[in-house]
Amino acid sequence: MPKFAELSPLIVFALAMTLPSAAQVSSKTTTPAPASSNAAEHAASLAESGHCSEALSPLSRSVAHISDKDLQKRVALDGIRCATLLQHWDSLVDFARVLSQQFPQDPEVLYVLVHAYSDLSNQATRELAQRAPNSLPALELDAEASELQGKWDEAEKDYRRILEQNPRYPGIHFRLARLLLSKPNPPADFQDQAKKELQQELEIDPANAGAEYVLGELARQAGDFDQAIQHFRRATQLDPNLGEAYLGLGVSLSAEKKFAEAVAPLETAVKLQPSNPAAHYSLGTAYSRTGRKSEAEHEFTLQEAASRAVAPGGQTPQ
Repeated sequence: MPKFAELSPLIVFALAMTLPSAAQVSSKTTTPAPASSNAAEHAASLAESGHCSEALSPLSRSVAHISDKDLQKRVALDGIRCATLLQHWDSLVDFARVLSQQFPQDPEVLYVLVHAYSDLSNQATRELAQRAPNSLPALELDAEASELQGKWDEAEKDYRRILEQNPRYPGIHFRLARLLLSKPNPPADFQDQAKKELQQELEIDPANAGAEYVLGELARQAGDFDQAIQHFRRATQLDPNLGEAYLGLGVSLSAEKKFAEAVAPLETAVKLQPSNPAAHYSLGTAYSRTGRKSEAEHEFTLQEAASRAVAPGGQTPQ
């Protein structure tokens, strides 16, 4: 069996969040009849006494239509346990959706959802391993597993195998670049190799904001701020929510003494990443250099608070 099957607990994804929810199925009556609560109570009691086979169906029918929140939570939690025990994955999805929608901040619910989504991940991983062990998605998951385990050479081999089968498979050149930039003891020309992979990724997928961002970071670190600005600006156009790209753009513009031009992207970076000390510091610097002293002082104050929150005793970003 492919090694990604062994790593499935680490690959937890919210599959349930994309599927139809029992909570979205409307009842024809505006308020549930008393018998519905009685039926839900009986189903919960069955589940809690170990009779999951009998309890699962009535739990599923009632969970979305219970007005009593305490009872609804009890039914959904019992439903999660029974669906997991019986491996009724569709039912597990529905119970998880009800819990996530109705009790989004409940610690007990969040704990149960972690395990529920992990179980869904495990099941999907097993099915992929059994049904299509040599498919490109299986190879991709296998490579991701190796990468997470720090098995860099094995991950690279799997990524290369994917490209041998499909040279234009999206995302793989980006991951090879990420691997080159992440692994310890890289070759001397690892940055040049990573740039080549990122450029190949953009030939396949011109809308890959991540590739543009990493190219921008490599250019910025090399002191090529003109190139960095181009890549960062393109990344923000491709993904308006990529706060790191706005920060990189603002920092690069500041390095070119274009402080007035740097303000807008840095303001966006702060808005997207309010807990990032570097964003506040960079914006404060841009404000200071454009004569906005009071706003600069405010950003430096926020930077100090964010630094204490992230790493007590941390120093001001340079």
